[in-house]
Amino acid sequence: MPRKPLTLAVLNDQRGALGLPPYTGADQPAELRRAALDTVLAGIEAGSAEPSRPVVMGAVRFLLDRLAELAPGRSVEVRVPPYAAVQCIDGPHHTRGTPPNVVEMDATAWIGLATGRLAWDDAVADGRVRASGPRADLSGHLPLPIDREDEETVRSLAD
Repeated sequence: MPRKPLTLAVLNDQRGALGLPPYTGADQPAELRRAALDTVLAGIEAGSAEPSRPVVMGAVRFLLDRLAELAPGRSVEVRVPPYAAVQCIDGPHHTRGTPPNVVEMDATAWIGLATGRLAWDDAVADGRVRASGPRADLSGHLPLPIDREDEETVRSLAD
């Protein structure tokens, strides 16, 4: 069965099911993924059923891309099967085979960690996150500042 991509129609179907207004922003992959994250978070807040697979995939990819943007490098591979994986965090990197530093979790755990709804230590302790390798601790990078304005606030607080 072919995978259904995240489209404006798919996103707005999900938003309508949650009672949210239609997304009227740009019909570009990055913007749709950001809107997918908003939709997934609205569903979590409302306690509604799990969003459709394309919407979850968009949210996961948005957050993984944001992690890779904020922590560039290739020393850690973060996997959220079956949705996506990225390499991030500066340091020694691998060129072939299984990387030495791998973090793997499901979409629910990743969205929770990236948005601050789930603590890293709790997720590791109860097995929602599987982390192997000496550099596979993402706690210093989470939660993610979702937008550039959030990133500037985090930087100003750190100074």
